[in-house]
Amino acid sequence: MDSKNAEFTALLTRASQAETSADPSSVMTLLADTDGPGGGFTTYRSTFTEGAVGAPAHFHTKATELFFVISGSLQVLVSDEITVLNAGDFLAVPPHTPHAFAAAPGREADVLFVFTPGMARFDYLRLLGSVMRGETDPKKIAESSERYDNHYVDSPVWREALAAS
Repeated sequence: MDSKNAEFTALLTRASQAETSADPSSVMTLLADTDGPGGGFTTYRSTFTEGAVGAPAHFHTKATELFFVISGSLQVLVSDEITVLNAGDFLAVPPHTPHAFAAAPGREADVLFVFTPGMARFDYLRLLGSVMRGETDPKKIAESSERYDNHYVDSPVWREALAAS
């Protein structure tokens, strides 16, 4: 099925056909990336090794980011508050809300992410993997901020939490 169709009645991504992007601390399974009427959605699954840092503090201007923890524990910053999500927990972060995430200290995490409304984000996820593997200059991430609606911010609270773990 073509996930770029403007309209669709159903979208099926078989596990055996899903693209993966791996770096030293995580594996992302790219599930759906649509730009349909109403904005579509982007969905991927990330498995984080113990001690893996998922994303620095950032916000989105258009999308709500949804987190569902399949297993393990995910440490999350929302605004200036840090919490730990455990298996079965769900979190929705609205636009313009700074957030960050990492595997909780001493834990691994398996997390389903959904962005809605979506935009073509798979190229951004591929870029992240390439940067994490040392294949691409990290400046490319900053240069892609507007294109992928990822706006990085400084968070002393998050820096302190990461230093403590």
